[in-house]
Amino acid sequence: MEQRQKHRRVAGAGDESWAVALRGAVARLRRELALLPAELADRTAADDELAALYAMVSAGSPDVSRLRRSLLLITGAVGSVSALAPALTDVRELIGLYGDLPRHY
Repeated sequence: MEQRQKHRRVAGAGDESWAVALRGAVARLRRELALLPAELADRTAADDELAALYAMVSAGSPDVSRLRRSLLLITGAVGSVSALAPALTDVRELIGLYGDLPRHY
């Protein structure tokens, strides 16, 4: 519950705050994935998609459907690993909030 409230506050602060929060969440998930001693068949795919997601958010104004596709690929690769669940949840919640942010054109 506390995580959701934190993300709502970030989302209300604007696109840049959201991007900073999402980059941080992606970086955390990448670190935790790298430290995981278990063998994962899709570890490389997950790491590649996390790198792409980080770059997409860093470039600014990412496409919502592309963000969600990345999340689907990452979840498919690591979603069953309980040790990664909190970090994956943070990424998922932040991507879920992206559609609610005001767009700047």
